[in-house]
Amino acid sequence: MFNYQYQMEYVCSFMITLHTPPQTIGVVAGELRVNLYASGGEVSGPKIRGRVLPGGVDFFKVRADGIAVLDVHLQIETHDKAIIDLSYSGVGDLGPDGLQQFIAGTSPKVVAARAVPRMSTAHPDYQWLNRLQFVSIGAGDFGKMEVSYDVYALR
Repeated sequence: MFNYQYQMEYVCSFMITLHTPPQTIGVVAGELRVNLYASGGEVSGPKIRGRVLPGGVDFFKVRADGIAVLDVHLQIETHDKAIIDLSYSGVGDLGPDGLQQFIAGTSPKVVAARAVPRMSTAHPDYQWLNRLQFVSIGAGDFGKMEVSYDVYALR
């Protein structure tokens, strides 16, 4: 074991409101493809405050083993008008029968999600974001059509 040293620093929390209905592509190569579009959201925390801009998308896939694979791309506008590009991949576990339950509309309404965001911006006050890897702990609430995360910088 190498025992590398690291720190986790809380950066912000964000909530994304999802546009309904989602765009269902269908089962492709054993995975259900669904595009979930962001209609907005909020960002709050000690390092970043603002809003999630409408138009972001999650190219959501549910694998045959019930794992939801996240591929999200969106933008944040901070309280001081900086634009931050946020993209992340991650996973949620819908259970062993998750694919069949999702197709039938009977999957769990709230699913824990883990993600690894990257942020980038040209704004001089937020250049520090370009240098970091982030880790997010959150959940998708399909009943409310919201996704929320706490975001930590991995240092």
